[in-house]
Amino acid sequence: MKLIVLYLLLLKATLTSFSGLAGLPVLRDDMVLRHHMLTDRELNQAVAIGRVTPGPKGSYIMSVGYYAGGVPGGFAAWLALVTPAILIIPMLSLAGRYTKDPRVQRTLRAVVLASAGISLSATLPLGADALTSPLTWALAIVSFGLLVFTKLDTTLVMLASGLVSLAAFALLN
Repeated sequence: MKLIVLYLLLLKATLTSFSGLAGLPVLRDDMVLRHHMLTDRELNQAVAIGRVTPGPKGSYIMSVGYYAGGVPGGFAAWLALVTPAILIIPMLSLAGRYTKDPRVQRTLRAVVLASAGISLSATLPLGADALTSPLTWALAIVSFGLLVFTKLDTTLVMLASGLVSLAAFALLN
């Protein structure tokens, strides 16, 4: 029964974000606050691991599933990740006819804005759990600045942040 609930929660997050990070608030609300399957820290770790591994950007969903339910949870997450793709293929042939409609375009713009707001709402509590020292705050601020004001690849910024963290950890311990 727990695996079915896990699958449905992860499917909900996948469907509401198309596997992107916009599903993070949904995951946090369902898995941390309502069902207590994970803590904020575990969710942060699962997302971080899923985001740095090679593959699609939505693979963090599988990491979250694994954290919540081990290997069976990871499999349930994989199913939740591929289900929308299987369902959407037949629907795409119908949707192509309506993409030029101004009402559809306005609706899509509204969905993008809403998902940005939802993503921001998840960032605050998860950030509070992750930003626990002056070093993590400094890394977050510098990384944000680099990503916003330069054309550096996100992976390079994450790698550099990780190396700085490892060096600081080695020096302090």
